[in-house]
Amino acid sequence: MPIYEFKCQDCDKYVEILVINKDEEIEMKCPDCGSTNLERILSSTSHVMGIGQAGVGATAKTRNCSSGSCTTYDIPGYSR
Repeated sequence: MPIYEFKCQDCDKYVEILVINKDEEIEMKCPDCGSTNLERILSSTSHVMGIGQAGVGATAKTRNCSSGSCTTYDIPGYSR
C-alpha cells in the first residue's frame, strides 16, 4: 500500500494519499484549500542503501525540464 506525496500548487501545503487498491477512485484535492491543483513529489525515505557488487551503487542523472531540473535515479537490484 503505497503512500503518495503531493504538493498543492495553490497553497504550498504537502498532502499524503494512501492508495489501498490501484483501481480505487481517490479524491485528489488539498485538505486545506480544496484545490485539485496537486503535483506529485518524490518523497524522502529513511532507507539506506549499501554498496552492492564491487562498488556498484545508485546513480543519478540530472537534466533540465519544464519545472527547472529533473533527476532520474538508477538503483541497482531486481527489475521487471
